[in-house]
Amino acid sequence: MISVAGQSGVCCNISGNAGGSKGASATTRVGKGLFMNVYDLNERVAIVTGGAQGIGLAVTKRILASGGRVSIWDRDRVLLEETVKTLAQPNRVQGLAVDIADLAGVEDAAKAAIDRFGRIDILINNAAIVGPNATTWEYPSDAFREVVNVGLIGTFHCCRAVVPHMIAANYGRIVNLSSVAGKEGNPRAPAYSATKAAVIALTKSLGKELAAYNIGVNCVTPAVAKTALAMSQAPDFLAMIVAKIPRGRMLEVEEAASMICWLASAENSFTTGAAFDLSGGRATY
Repeated sequence: MISVAGQSGVCCNISGNAGGSKGASATTRVGKGLFMNVYDLNERVAIVTGGAQGIGLAVTKRILASGGRVSIWDRDRVLLEETVKTLAQPNRVQGLAVDIADLAGVEDAAKAAIDRFGRIDILINNAAIVGPNATTWEYPSDAFREVVNVGLIGTFHCCRAVVPHMIAANYGRIVNLSSVAGKEGNPRAPAYSATKAAVIALTKSLGKELAAYNIGVNCVTPAVAKTALAMSQAPDFLAMIVAKIPRGRMLEVEEAASMICWLASAENSFTTGAAFDLSGGRATY
């Protein structure tokens, strides 16, 4: 089951050509005084899961600022409706309440996005949960299962539902959100670390399967970012993972959106099945 949030849309100050002619040097203010390039996403249609807050919302705003249209999927119906209302772009934003762990709901949402916008060009698999902080031998099995169901099985569901439409169009860009925890493993986060490692493997597998088409499949491996999800973790755990970052700070969501949106653009025409680092120097490979 899915439901459609009330329509309305984005606050971004645009300088230059937001529609994005190729080679344009347009920029957009994305927060904290940062000006970043506007990518050529003119009239592209994107699905952003977990798009009502955090990195997903930053990506949504960046796509809209670059001329695209977005179907935001989120299981938090109240937050989703608030986000869609705040974005205030009813012709370019669709909000769908979706639990990506439910395949039937994902398939219904993909159909609703196509019915609304006519196609799907971009899939940003951002939705995930972190779960509790506990050692592996003390970790609640139900909590482990929930983390995997959303972050891994949900990502698989979204790819399964959307990829056939991309194949039919011979065009698509898929960006999966993994984590540096998927490369290195974080102590007291076994479910999250295992899920994000699996997302990297899924990305590589799907990238190879779709390499004969004009479809790119890549993932990013961010360090901890300034999101509500991250800040909900135990303070000592949060301090430990921030201390591992050579940059000495958390990732800004706008910085993540910059790399993700480039990977989602037609300009990224060759690389596929790859993991792009966003760890602030933490990752060693």
